[in-house]
Amino acid sequence: MTELRRSLGLPLLVLYGLGVTIGAGIYVLLGAAAARAGVHAPMAFVIAAAVMGFSAASFAELSARLPVSAGEAAYVHVGFGSKKLSALVGFLVIASGVVSSAAISAGSTGYIREFVDLPPGLLIVIIVLGLGLIAAWGITQSVMFAGAFTLFEAGALVAVIGAGLWTDPGLVRALPDVVPMTGEPAAWIGIAGAGLLAFFAFIGFEDMVNLAEEVKAPERTLPRAIFITLVLGTLLYFGVTAVAVLAVPVDELAASEAPLSFVFERITGASPALITMIAIVATLNGVIIQIVMASRVLYGLGRQGSVPQVLARVDPRTQTPLIATGLVTVSVLALALTVPLENLAEWTSRIVLVVFTLVNASLVLIKRRGTPAPEGAFTVRVWVPVVGALTCAALLASGFLG
Repeated sequence: MTELRRSLGLPLLVLYGLGVTIGAGIYVLLGAAAARAGVHAPMAFVIAAAVMGFSAASFAELSARLPVSAGEAAYVHVGFGSKKLSALVGFLVIASGVVSSAAISAGSTGYIREFVDLPPGLLIVIIVLGLGLIAAWGITQSVMFAGAFTLFEAGALVAVIGAGLWTDPGLVRALPDVVPMTGEPAAWIGIAGAGLLAFFAFIGFEDMVNLAEEVKAPERTLPRAIFITLVLGTLLYFGVTAVAVLAVPVDELAASEAPLSFVFERITGASPALITMIAIVATLNGVIIQIVMASRVLYGLGRQGSVPQVLARVDPRTQTPLIATGLVTVSVLALALTVPLENLAEWTSRIVLVVFTLVNASLVLIKRRGTPAPEGAFTVRVWVPVVGALTCAALLASGFLG
């Protein structure tokens, strides 16, 4: 059987993680988060990052222990010893990738229509099918394509932060305003309501573990890439969200279909065309990366025998799982055309939080059994996955209550 090609090092892997994280989040959901939490929206991202931090540490250890495709499913299988639960987790991961891609595809149309006056539905069809073809082309080509996009999209976020501080240096002194007082329950309720959307914006680092069979020295490379991605993403998210809610009226920000372009135009007075073009690149980047991830999980489940083995078939020319990629692409298209953006984002977060809870619990069980990690592998204390599981469950519950 044709195997996947190990061709990804640390730089490309970090660009992959940043690409799905940034493209999937701030460009699409900045306005929605501001609508729920107002000027305190940056705190929703801080809390989401804290929740992610514990789970990121668990994923870092598990990726070193089990560097395989369909990583989450493999972790749960080893932790719980249940093939059925493992398969369920694999399907949940695929669902998160498909639903997330659909959300980003739908969100990208607001930016694209700034330049092209086409119906949103037609744009979605063009976007999803075109990126599905790139994902089928090859892993190195797909990740290099995504990596180039990532440099542009991260640069745009830095430009917005820099423009805001250059235009109004007083924004630094206003930063304490984004933190509500302990006696402001309404503000904290708003932050909790925005928590699921903020969490969606951080989804991405876990996708890297599903490329484990295409990564050079995955035991060392994956943990490093996970933490670098999370730290850089947090800094960018907090900075751009703080500039946005402090520099422009929150109600206008919430109503914008292209929120980042709106912020740039209001704080600089310049044309938002360049930022809008980069936002398009960012959102498209998120789609292709999620399609790649979901197809690799299907491939991994096929290898494990949890789905028909035809989905694990690797094309000898492209060295990619073509059938799995095609199935994921069609599923993304169907959801993007039928379900509203905000609903897609919230359900992606709920699915991922369930998966994270189970993955953290799996590491707890593995550690309690005393199963040793490979020599030199990254490890954490047992309380880290315990806190990871509890915080994920708490954020999931707060989202339903909100």
